Amino acid sequence: MNEGDAKRCAGCKRALPLASFEADRNRRDGLQVRCRECVAEYGAAYYRRRREAMGKTMRGNVDVPEGYKLCRTCGQVKPHSDWHRNATASDGLATRCKVCKAVQDREGHLKRQYGISEAERDEMISSQMGICSICLAVPAVHVDHCHETGRVRGVLCFNCNSAIGKLGDDPDTLRRAAAYLEGNPWKPTLVAQGVYQLPS
Repeated sequence: MNEGDAKRCAGCKRALPLASFEADRNRRDGLQVRCRECVAEYGAAYYRRRREAMGKTMRGNVDVPEGYKLCRTCGQVKPHSDWHRNATASDGLATRCKVCKAVQDREGHLKRQYGISEAERDEMISSQMGICSICLAVPAVHVDHCHETGRVRGVLCFNCNSAIGKLGDDPDTLRRAAAYLEGNPWKPTLVAQGVYQLPS
């Protein structure tokens, strides 16, 4: 390596190719005095000192084998198959494993759609003894809400949540459905062309 193609790092004292240094317009040669590796080490050490000064703990370095990645959310080392792809990331993988992403996506959906947290949803399910409020037979898994006001009413099973939705969330329609099932169908009376009066 020619002397003009190399530079001595002020940190590690090695003579390295110019490509090993970041640009710095304030320097005569246009390059930083420390190599990229030393700058990264210094930055990491500075970050650790700042975190410790604020009383925050730092995760230690984790040995990650080839084909695996550390999830910073759950702290587990998992194979690449446990990650979604992300073309914009340096390693081509998402920042969270699939399990953590699914949990955070559920939390985000509950907050955006219904304005409640997972803890609040779980508290509702617990108050219903874990079962659907309508059929009283199947585990409660679907949050039910009023489509007009957005108010959360409870947690139902899939079939009951779907049924009241298909009946338009209309109490009168549901009452007629119940009467029909009990053998007392409500027969509307024709009072004018195309106008029906329902029994009171």
